[in-house]
Amino acid sequence: MLKLASMALLVALLPLSWWWLRQRGASSRARLAALTAITLFLTFDLIVFGAFTRLTDSGLGCPDWPGCYGEASPLDAHADIRAAQHAQPTGPVTFAKAWIEMIHRYLAMVVGLLILVSAIFSWRIRRQLPHSPWFSTITLVWVVVQGLFGKYTVTWKLYPAIVTLHLLGAVVLLVLLVLQHESFRDRPLAPRVSWRAVVLVLAGVLVQIALGGWVSTNYAVLACQGFPTCNGQWWPPMDAGHGFTLLRELGRAGHGGYLPFEALVAIHLAHRLFALVAFGGIVWLVLRLRRDGSDALRRYATALALLALAQLASGLSNIVLDWPIAAALAHSGGAAALVGVLTSLAARLRAGATAPASNGRTA
Repeated sequence: MLKLASMALLVALLPLSWWWLRQRGASSRARLAALTAITLFLTFDLIVFGAFTRLTDSGLGCPDWPGCYGEASPLDAHADIRAAQHAQPTGPVTFAKAWIEMIHRYLAMVVGLLILVSAIFSWRIRRQLPHSPWFSTITLVWVVVQGLFGKYTVTWKLYPAIVTLHLLGAVVLLVLLVLQHESFRDRPLAPRVSWRAVVLVLAGVLVQIALGGWVSTNYAVLACQGFPTCNGQWWPPMDAGHGFTLLRELGRAGHGGYLPFEALVAIHLAHRLFALVAFGGIVWLVLRLRRDGSDALRRYATALALLALAQLASGLSNIVLDWPIAAALAHSGGAAALVGVLTSLAARLRAGATAPASNGRTA
């Protein structure tokens, strides 16, 4: 544990040093906004790398937690990894998979340390903040919870419900960091569009991400071949009962037998069908922003439109091109970007709606 903590601290010193040098002459609030922006960027990277870890079947590359066979790095666990790889050359433990899994953990620890520094700094300048430093503390508590999800992802052998919760926990962390960042920057927008409407669209995107996580964790991406039909049928045989039984092991049905193929079809098709709802909500919001919005809102509309189209293209590529990793990573990153943009927009609109009438800042 001490070795792992030392390695995480050493790596975290790189962004912290850059932040400290770049923000020496800035106000305390601006420095905290910059630190949150760095943490937000690394959290986005962590989500994408987590998807890469899952897509390369590296989630059990080191079958214990938090280290690798009780060591701080795969280098120290060389003998154990070699023995596991020799026993199962295509199994869950190889040198490449061990490094992918441990890099994911190192990055997660760096994000956790940056959030810890942010929380401490928030308490130090609490009189200058627009909200209570408890917000930063909640983020710190949540990253600890997220770390526990990561632990149980490994120790429970990729239990689908835990893996999906781990993904959603990362998205919630992203939302918390975006909200903090916007509160520090203080950029209210004139409420020409209701922030509640944006939250409603965001909720639809989050449901779609949860369904996508369920598809990925159950390896149901290729359960439907072809588009727009599924396996040559508009409504193929499905088993939603087994597919959406949450408390079960990977590949197993709730009663302990193997998960039927029809269950995977149901999981995939649910994600595909709800995509129409989420995409429709984004299109509706984009039209509202462009019709009633200022230049700032039009920029948000453009960003949302481009991200939605990119999501559509990467999602179709996963089906048509048989799940290439590049397309799958783009799909995961695009979903996280959509959440970030929608959260930023909702936060700024809400700030504009609750600002005093005399406050004319709208950009």
